[in-house]
Amino acid sequence: MPVRQTLSKPDIKLSYLEWNQGQEPLLLLHGLADHALVWSSLGDNLAPDYHIIAPDMRGHGESAKPEKDYSFESAIADLEALMDSLGWSAAHVVAHSWTGKLAVIWARVNPQRLRSMVLVDPIFIWKIPSFFKVTFPFLYRVLPFLKSMGPFASYEEAEQQARQLNQYQGWSPLQQHVFHAGLEQKPDGSWGSKFTIPARDGIFEEVMQVPGFTAPIHIPSLFVQPEKGVNLKDWQLQPYKTYLKNLRICQVPGNHWPFLTQPEAFNQTVKAFLQEHRISRSD
Repeated sequence: MPVRQTLSKPDIKLSYLEWNQGQEPLLLLHGLADHALVWSSLGDNLAPDYHIIAPDMRGHGESAKPEKDYSFESAIADLEALMDSLGWSAAHVVAHSWTGKLAVIWARVNPQRLRSMVLVDPIFIWKIPSFFKVTFPFLYRVLPFLKSMGPFASYEEAEQQARQLNQYQGWSPLQQHVFHAGLEQKPDGSWGSKFTIPARDGIFEEVMQVPGFTAPIHIPSLFVQPEKGVNLKDWQLQPYKTYLKNLRICQVPGNHWPFLTQPEAFNQTVKAFLQEHRISRSD
C-alpha cells in the first residue's frame, strides 16, 4: 500500500502517494478533477520494480488549492521540486488527459528530466482559439466528469451522480475508493469535489493559451489509446506521430479512464513499455 506524504514548498504544499519498494523513479500524473488514488492499481502492480510517486496536482485532492497560478510552468516546477526532494534527476512519467499535454510541454522545455513518457488518452494538445473561451461556462455545465464537482445536498446524491459517469462504470471497489477519496463535505453541509473552481478555471485558461507541440521530441513515448477514449480519429493522432520521434501507439480496452475501468489490461500495457526502458540503477 502507498504512503501519503507531503512536500512543503515556499509557495504551496503538495500531497502525494509513495510506493517505495523498487528503485526506478516513476511519476504518475492524474487528469483534470482527479487525484492520485486513481493510480492505485497501477502503483500496486509496478511497486516491486519502481520507486513511485503519484502527486495530487495543485488544486486537486489533498494538495493546496491556491486562488490563482495554474500555469504549466508552475505545475512543472512543482514536479521538479518533488523530484529534487527525492534526489531524482530524471523519471519515467505516466500522464493522463490534461497532464498528457503537461508532460509533452515538460519534455520539450526540460527533456533531461524524463526518461520516458506514457500519454494516456491526452487532450487539448493544441493551442485553443481565444474565441473558444466563451464556451467554457457551457462546457463546465455539460462535461460529464465535471458534474461530479457538485454541490450535492447529500453524500447519497453525489454517489448517485458518480455511478452514471464513465470513470465509474462497473462501480468496482477501486472506483468506489477513488470516488470517496475525492469528495468532501463543505462548510455549509453540502458535498462536493476536492477539486476547486479556481483550479478548473485556471487550467482551462492555460490549456487554451499554451500549445503542446512546437518542436520534435525524441524521448521514448507510448500513446495509450482506449477503444472508447477521446482520440479515435487519425487527425487526432497525427500531431503525436509528427512531433514524437520515438513513439509507439497501443490500443487498450476501456474508456478515457482505462486504469479505472479496465485496470488489468492497462497495467500490463504500461508495464511492458516501461520494462523496455528501465535502467539497472537509481539516480
